[in-house]
Amino acid sequence: MNYSFEYIDIILLAMIAGFIFLRLRGILGKKNGDQENLSATFNQNFPTKKEESQKIDENNFDDKAKADFLKGAKIAYESIITSFSSGELKKIKTLLDKKVLNEFSEAIKDRRNKGLISETTFVGINSADIKNFSQINNMFEVTVDFVSEIISSVKDKDKKIISGDPKKVKKVYDTWKFSRDIKSLSPNWLLVDTQA
Repeated sequence: MNYSFEYIDIILLAMIAGFIFLRLRGILGKKNGDQENLSATFNQNFPTKKEESQKIDENNFDDKAKADFLKGAKIAYESIITSFSSGELKKIKTLLDKKVLNEFSEAIKDRRNKGLISETTFVGINSADIKNFSQINNMFEVTVDFVSEIISSVKDKDKKIISGDPKKVKKVYDTWKFSRDIKSLSPNWLLVDTQA
């Protein structure tokens, strides 16, 4: 019997896995032990009620505050994308506004009812830029433009590909709006709107 095609398949899969590993390592870098332990929650060290003089609002959202915000926004973006794809909203429930949580829940429920399977590999974020920010009463909103690279596909119950390509990295452009009550003691920002 000739098993050469099986060996070629294994070698090809190993090459693809190696490429993805090297790509992720190039984007994310190596861990050297000096990194802080970042949780999946979108938690920023913005001032609380007790620090009224340094309270974040439209007037003092300076470059440092923007950089700190974007650091958390990138973590939240990746967590939300991967958790939504896997259908595990419990992990990101504290990052989502009730309206967005309901929309995501309905989309996942619809996907399951149709027997569809979503597969996503998050490659990395190319850029994250603050598009605009504003304050209405106590609510401070920040809109961010994300450009990311993702491998994604949707398959039916027979594993037939309906959309996407499990072997192709695609560039994704998203605009997300985050909101936070500046008078709240909670430092968490919530995703309140998404646009692709």
